[in-house]
Amino acid sequence: MSIAEFCNREVICTTRDTTVLEAASLMRRHHVGDIVIVDEDGDRRWAIGIVTDRDIVVEVVAAGLDPRLIKVADLMLEPLTIVEQHVGLAQTIRTIAQKGVRRMPVVDAQGALLGIVTLDDLLAHLAPSLADLGEIAGQTRRKVMQKRK
Repeated sequence: MSIAEFCNREVICTTRDTTVLEAASLMRRHHVGDIVIVDEDGDRRWAIGIVTDRDIVVEVVAAGLDPRLIKVADLMLEPLTIVEQHVGLAQTIRTIAQKGVRRMPVVDAQGALLGIVTLDDLLAHLAPSLADLGEIAGQTRRKVMQKRK
């Protein structure tokens, strides 16, 4: 399964000149913990950064800065970790682990934004399969115990 089949296509985006206060309001309105910063070219969006609710709390609120004056471009970490749409689920998980990120924009072959994949999405997708695998071990143990009675 490619990550394009799995990613969330409803990405909340804004541009680099958006204030932190405006970005926080967008996150609240859409009930999300991140916002992707994009450059727009017609109907295509190019992911250039990501800002999370934690970034806002740690870098702006806790530092006593005015969120009306700080732009999201000032909070973006570089380089942005992205994943191309054709990459499989296993490689996406490896990239998230290697880069230590919780969210990655998904892009097409030209680099335009298609969606986003998050650690929470991956865990929700994998948890049922992992539970099934765990059940196999339990079933095997029960079968062995029944044979030994």
